[in-house]
Amino acid sequence: MKIVSVKVLRGPNYWSARRTQLIVMKLDLEEAEELPTNKIPGFAERLEAALPSLYEHRCSEGRPGGFFERVKDGTWLGHVIEHVALELQTLAGMFCGYGRTRSADTPGVYHVVFAYQLEKAGLYAAEAAVCLVEALKNNVPYDLRKDVQLLAEIHRTEGMGPSTRSIIEAAERRQIPYKRLNSDSLILLGQGVHQKLLQAGMTGNTGSIAVELASDKEATRQILDDGFVPVPKGETVSSVEELRKTVAALGFPVVLKPLNANQGKGVTTNIQTMAKAVEAFEKAHTYGGRVIVERFIAGFDFRFLVINYSLVAVAKRTPALVEGNGKESIGQLIDQVNQQPDRGEDHEKNLTKIKVDAMTLAILEEKGLTLASVLPFGELLLLKDTANLSTGGTAVDVTDSVHPSNVFLAERVARLMNLDICGIDIVAEDISQPITEENGAVIEVNACPGFRMHLSPSAGPGRDVGGEVIKMLYPSHAPTRIPVVAVTGTNGKTTTTRLVAHFAKNAGHSVGYTTTDGIYIQDQLIYEGDCSGPQSAEAILRDPSVNFAVLECARGGILRSGLGFDKCNISIITNITEDHLGLDDIHTLEELARVKSVVARSTFSNGYAILNADDDTVYGLREELDCTVALFSVHENNERVLAHCRAGGMAAIIRQGYFTLCRGKWTERIANVNDVPLTFEGRATCMIKNILPSILAAALCDFDTKTIRRSLQSFVPGPEFTPGRMNVFKVRDSQVMIDYVHNTDGFQELAEFMKRVDAEVKVGIIGCAGDRRDEDIIKMGVCVAQMFDKIIIRHDKDGRGRTEQELTRLLLEGIHCVNQEAEITVISDEVEALEYAIDHFGKGAFIVNSSEEIKKSIDFVRMKQQAASHSFAFEYAA
Repeated sequence: MKIVSVKVLRGPNYWSARRTQLIVMKLDLEEAEELPTNKIPGFAERLEAALPSLYEHRCSEGRPGGFFERVKDGTWLGHVIEHVALELQTLAGMFCGYGRTRSADTPGVYHVVFAYQLEKAGLYAAEAAVCLVEALKNNVPYDLRKDVQLLAEIHRTEGMGPSTRSIIEAAERRQIPYKRLNSDSLILLGQGVHQKLLQAGMTGNTGSIAVELASDKEATRQILDDGFVPVPKGETVSSVEELRKTVAALGFPVVLKPLNANQGKGVTTNIQTMAKAVEAFEKAHTYGGRVIVERFIAGFDFRFLVINYSLVAVAKRTPALVEGNGKESIGQLIDQVNQQPDRGEDHEKNLTKIKVDAMTLAILEEKGLTLASVLPFGELLLLKDTANLSTGGTAVDVTDSVHPSNVFLAERVARLMNLDICGIDIVAEDISQPITEENGAVIEVNACPGFRMHLSPSAGPGRDVGGEVIKMLYPSHAPTRIPVVAVTGTNGKTTTTRLVAHFAKNAGHSVGYTTTDGIYIQDQLIYEGDCSGPQSAEAILRDPSVNFAVLECARGGILRSGLGFDKCNISIITNITEDHLGLDDIHTLEELARVKSVVARSTFSNGYAILNADDDTVYGLREELDCTVALFSVHENNERVLAHCRAGGMAAIIRQGYFTLCRGKWTERIANVNDVPLTFEGRATCMIKNILPSILAAALCDFDTKTIRRSLQSFVPGPEFTPGRMNVFKVRDSQVMIDYVHNTDGFQELAEFMKRVDAEVKVGIIGCAGDRRDEDIIKMGVCVAQMFDKIIIRHDKDGRGRTEQELTRLLLEGIHCVNQEAEITVISDEVEALEYAIDHFGKGAFIVNSSEEIKKSIDFVRMKQQAASHSFAFEYAA
């Protein structure tokens, strides 16, 4: 078996609009195509022995054990690999339940599709599954444990911690979009102007000064003391001599801790002797130059969690400990505790494994014990001085036991520290009684506190603290998304995108939009290039100045990695014709329609999909959508539109020469077709087809009619608004049109326009991408021969797998089908071809350049215009 390719999908995609995180592995089974599982002796038994947990996979049988039944009855190894890849991730702590295996067009080649939580884990699982199934097929040993351990390590090091995960889960419940910005916990919530940043328990609203103060324990103690908050008396020291003086003043017992540290690092509590104090000083001193010496406060350790200056959870924390049974040693008891399923490394699970460190050994030594010692039955042994979960401690929820005055105390501390999220460590005997200087104290205030102890305490109810963070960032009914209009189709996407963006800008929005020309924010080009893919869409949605997005979505980006957004408010499908077939395993019009339909299937249920009622393929998609459908047609009496409107639907049509909106019996004229500049006085049918869905989108966005009309008049075809889309220039006594026409349907639309062009000679400069099918290139040649008197063949910079000679041959074949005597010139360079056409086909010529290098061609034609105007000025002066 051989892996042909692997893709990582990160948004709605060809395989699923709802499951956005998928691995797509193209797998060639090679000789194994002839070996379904029931023809491989012992395969089913070996698979079940290696991965017995696959019993839970129901497969198409719909019951536990269903997958194993399929294996015994006979299924192909690609299907087995799909299930193995899912189960490997699940065994490593990442539940992934979705998979599909479908045959590609080539015999023996399959698309194996399965879900992932972490990209790195998904990619590893793909390769590991192939290796394991290959080993089972050949009946050779395979170390499965190594794969699971490595996947678990990926999960531990690259997975989100429990605090971040709780916030993300709360965001998902509110349907708030989010994106992880790095491999740590930096998360972007929301879109555009509504975005919020957070990193674990710290938000973009958390003040840097507040964080700095919380990190400085001495400054914190001083602020709280000045605010008459009960805190332990203490001083900061930097030498043993200062330590002795401070301890003498405070008296034993004392606590020593680093001035700047967290998670209980370097802390020693309940120190009773000077020798122990010096030892504790040296330990704390390793974390920084200064050490805090405080009076020891007797009592239990409580963590108060305050979010948005309101107390949301309180946990009673207990240090890591073991309970003796009179049989096992302390070391064995620690091992038993660490085997508990809810304990893991670092923050990967609810509790952390207990590590035997210097603190643990010091406690044992002080008590005259070793790891080999056996504790009497029922005796508890504390293994740490602090109760942090990160050192193996446990927590019990006691939120409902807190006295109201202590609630007020905690919330006041948060305000004194100016922390929107803070964890307050309080030592007290009883939090059901008011805390005073006599019975407790605030020991520490933590910025970016961990949520683990509150989410899944060892006892008591878990608290939805992640939901409280979301509620703070986005109060009820606060907007989290910006309006998104997504445009796809074979032709007309860019012009439609630009026109909708123009409507939105004139309606007062700060608009970001993406096209095949680049990324634009408020009509400013911020990146030039083909930007119709997911990365460009994400750039718009992440820009904090944008409050309205219009996104062109091309076939390539959808297939490569999915959409760059999860949902849109309005989707537009302009048309679907046979373009790019044979690429990326898309061979039929139906398959291409499924690619384009990803955009419409990602429309909110209360949103609109705008479909072309004149296109059978596009119109046919309406049945699979769960959003509202709106239609457009250039034909006033399109029966599909008439029936749709009779049912109360929304549509845009051409009626009596006017762009017209319809709903039920209600109609509204928007503008005369011939008066709209983009239509070229009604001659450009292709532009009319682009305007109709754009008007419909504007109306559905509640833009007023006056704004729509004004926008149609100000959207003038040319390099400013529609670069490379029917840009016409007058050069001397000829006209030059630069257009991005690049497929058969586009040339057919151009042919309709050329019929209405009055010119003495019509010249076409044509080229074709090499990744088109032979028949597509030949068809383009046929179209070209039908509309031009003179033809110049040029070549793209990148032949995409074909030579210039091969492309020329195929175009000539199409041209000669129509006109054996056609006048044809071959000039490979686009600008040289333009110069030749302008210089050789003079007065009265209409020259069309099907451009690959749009900007370069426009700049050249403008230079020719300037040269001609200077020449005319010289002649006039003479």
